[in-house]
Amino acid sequence: MQKHYTSVISNLFGKFASKEFPKPIQNIINSGYVKLMGLDMSEFKEPKEYKSLNKLFTRAFEKPREITDEQNILISPVDALVTDFGEIVEGKAYQIKGMEYSIDKLFGEYHQDATKAVEGGEFINLYLSPKDYHRYHSPDKLQIISITHIAGKLYPVNFPLLRNKPELFIENERVIIECLDSNGNIFVIVLVGALNVGKMVITFEKEINTNSDIREPKHYTYNNLWLEKGELFGWFEMGSTILLFSKKGVWQPKVDINQKVKFAEPIGERV
Repeated sequence: MQKHYTSVISNLFGKFASKEFPKPIQNIINSGYVKLMGLDMSEFKEPKEYKSLNKLFTRAFEKPREITDEQNILISPVDALVTDFGEIVEGKAYQIKGMEYSIDKLFGEYHQDATKAVEGGEFINLYLSPKDYHRYHSPDKLQIISITHIAGKLYPVNFPLLRNKPELFIENERVIIECLDSNGNIFVIVLVGALNVGKMVITFEKEINTNSDIREPKHYTYNNLWLEKGELFGWFEMGSTILLFSKKGVWQPKVDINQKVKFAEPIGERV
C-alpha cells in the first residue's frame, strides 16, 4: 500500500531535522527556527548547543519544573493550547466545538472496555504548536495497562482542519495508552500524530515505531508498570496533540478553551 502524501512529507522533513549539519550551518538553522517560531528558550540551552533541529525540537529543561504532590490535582502533561474540553456523551467527544467524533473509533478494537468506562466522563484536548516544548509527561500517578499504535495519515491538527475535517483525530496516526489511577479508575491518554511529526517516541515501549510501514494496529500489555506524576514518558518530534479521557465523577477540568497551559500546571481537580 502506497504511503499517504502526509507521511511522505513528514518522513522527508524528519530526515532533514535529524541531520547534523556542520556547526556554522546548524547554528543558522537553529537560530533561524527559534526566531521564526518565536521559541522561548529561557528554560533551555542556547540554540547553538543543539546538534540538529530535531535535538532542538525535543529539548529537555535545564532545570526541572516543580511537580505538585497533591493527589487531587491533575497536571498538564505538556506545554500546549486547550482546543476543547467537556463531557463525553453517548460515546462522543469533540475535536473542536461542533465537530464531534466517536471515542470507540479513536480508541480502536483493543480498548472497547475503556470506551465504555469513560462514558459520561471528561475529555481535554491539548494542542502543541511547533514552538512548544515537545516532551510529554504523566498528568497523574498512573499504572500503564496497555498501549496500541494505530497507523494513519498525518494531517495537520491546526484550527482550520479541526474546524473543517470530520474525524481528524481518527484519520491520523495515533498511540492509545490505557491506564488506571491510584484508585483504580480508567484514564486514557491518546497521542495524535500530525504533519511533520516524524516520530512519537514512547520511552517504555521501544517496539513502537511511528510513521513506519505498519498497517495493522500493534498492541502491548504490561504488568505493574507505573508512571509517577510528572514523569517523562516520551516526546513528539515536532508539534502535535494529546487527548485526555477520564471516568465519570473522577476529574473536573479547570481550564478554558484557547487557554495556554504549561507542563506541571493544574488542569483539573479530583471530584
